[in-house]
Amino acid sequence: MRTHRADEGPQLRVRDPAAAPPKRRALNAIYAFARRVDDIGDGTGPQDVRLAALAETRAQLTRLRDPGDDPVLAALNDAVRRYPIPVAAFDELIEGCEADVRGTTYTTFDELAHYCRCVAGSVGRLCLGVFGPADQARAEPLADALGVALQLTNILRDVREDAGLGRTYLPAKDLARHGCTLHFDGEFTDDPELLAGLMRAQAERAREWYATGLRLMPMLDRRSAACTGAMSGIYRRLLVRIEADPLTALRTRTSLPTWEKAAVAAHALIGARR
Repeated sequence: MRTHRADEGPQLRVRDPAAAPPKRRALNAIYAFARRVDDIGDGTGPQDVRLAALAETRAQLTRLRDPGDDPVLAALNDAVRRYPIPVAAFDELIEGCEADVRGTTYTTFDELAHYCRCVAGSVGRLCLGVFGPADQARAEPLADALGVALQLTNILRDVREDAGLGRTYLPAKDLARHGCTLHFDGEFTDDPELLAGLMRAQAERAREWYATGLRLMPMLDRRSAACTGAMSGIYRRLLVRIEADPLTALRTRTSLPTWEKAAVAAHALIGARR
């Protein structure tokens, strides 16, 4: 399961990282290490090899003060020295990716929400260390909620792709409640109307998490709010499309054209300047 970092939203990379402002360099470092973890989780190698690789990334975090010739660790070490980044949140990200590698399934939504906090909320909390809101304690649960919303959207977008890989993320109790199995044999074998009801119910749940998570926005400075607003704006548009036509979303992966992503990002920047 690719997290919301993978292929949507504004990119933080710059051609010359050393020339970027300190906050941008710190965010680049966080995302680079998160991508390292995510790529292992999404890999296709043997389970034991990928779990060992994830264990090594966890060990790397204990060596930040001596990164050697690893440019990602060196950049992360610099970021941690400059900002109060909660490095332990990377452990949660690794935990979530380990669950992916093991093929963990979820019985209740609380279990799925914990997974979402691990793979998405953790990145939000890491970024908060760089963003520096005045009330960090109040901001962290809102960042977690926004992470849950983003990851739920990602899960709904990838139901078909995950089913083809033999993976089901939606909670078993929700499937039973809607009379669905998500059994996939080239196509879903469930009744289409039942599938549509399942998807719409999950989309409504995601909207509720957005409503909570977006209360974070006024707590951020202009640049941080613009970045967060662009990412969440893109994913909310994806969610609207999925909810409006869930059966199409189950036939093909929902995405936004580049021009629409740019428009959302521009709107977020204008809104942050007000």
